[in-house]
Amino acid sequence: MSLRKIIHVDCDCFYAAIEMRDDPRLAGRPMAVGGSAERRGVIATCNYEARAYGVRSAMSSRHALKLCPDLLIVKPRFEAYREASREIHAIFRDYTDLIEPLSLDEAYLDVSESQWYAGSATRIAEDIRRRVARTLHITVSAGVAPNKFLAKIASDWRKPNGLFVIRPDEIEAFVATLPVTRLHGVGKVTADKLTRLGIETCSQLREWSRLALVREFGTFGERLWGLARGIDDRVVQNDSRRQSVSVENTYDTDLPDLPSCLARLPELLQSLNERIERMDSTYRPEKPFVKVKFHDFTQTTLEQAGAGRDLDSYRQLVAQAFARGGKPVRLLGVGVRLRDLRGAHEQLELFPPL
Repeated sequence: MSLRKIIHVDCDCFYAAIEMRDDPRLAGRPMAVGGSAERRGVIATCNYEARAYGVRSAMSSRHALKLCPDLLIVKPRFEAYREASREIHAIFRDYTDLIEPLSLDEAYLDVSESQWYAGSATRIAEDIRRRVARTLHITVSAGVAPNKFLAKIASDWRKPNGLFVIRPDEIEAFVATLPVTRLHGVGKVTADKLTRLGIETCSQLREWSRLALVREFGTFGERLWGLARGIDDRVVQNDSRRQSVSVENTYDTDLPDLPSCLARLPELLQSLNERIERMDSTYRPEKPFVKVKFHDFTQTTLEQAGAGRDLDSYRQLVAQAFARGGKPVRLLGVGVRLRDLRGAHEQLELFPPL
């Protein structure tokens, strides 16, 4: 196993934190950033006062208001968030050039070769947190570990405004007690299957051989075997470029027909637009696509060059994709292919409205 020094930095309720910073009247009361309930809006993020009521990101604004009638929902100001993100990344670059942004408010840093603080990743993470708080007046949580998988888990461990370190000699004991639901790549379907097999913790997962896991989960079984032992050889890719961005939802009850699928589109598109806005400005959204998974787990995807990213265009794509199966639908997804604008000299409108 390759041991490196990885820091995962995650801003605490980033959009909400910026809004409370810029308008102190919002602090101390339940508030969220997102779309209006009247227009089937979705919560992008919320503060911890709102989370105490069960409000969560990606939840419909209407449902959030049912959980917390006093919730104040403010409209996103993405340029303010991008500016804050640029300032945070400027701080990162003082310590390393190996930075892998995951969104405006989250990134991996590989500080294995950094000379700061005699190479102490823990002290570098402490300094980053201190500088962000002093410069931007918001808090960030950080995790330090020998690989990306563990660093991300560590940054969640003491949220908000916390730091957690997993040292190499602590990996085995730490991972043993982890629920398998915390493993990178384990979604609801895989988690349910693991539960049916009697596997709820990584220590139970370790009882399975590599071959047995591959038989049950295909190539992902190999990944599960490694993660159960704290192994993750993915490098921090500061030059990795995304090919697409998408959102999808698996429904508790199958959608029986095309009209019921189309009724779900506005909420999905709202979430997609939020994700597009969170990306850095070196991408341009282009070709739209949809994904439909039917009740029997067969699925199809459909994309169309030159189509718009408006609701009607996605409706047409969903209708064509649904016609390929004509069966109840368990999952709907919408997305867009991305164009890398780095090196382009022309000024482009990056985020036309849906």
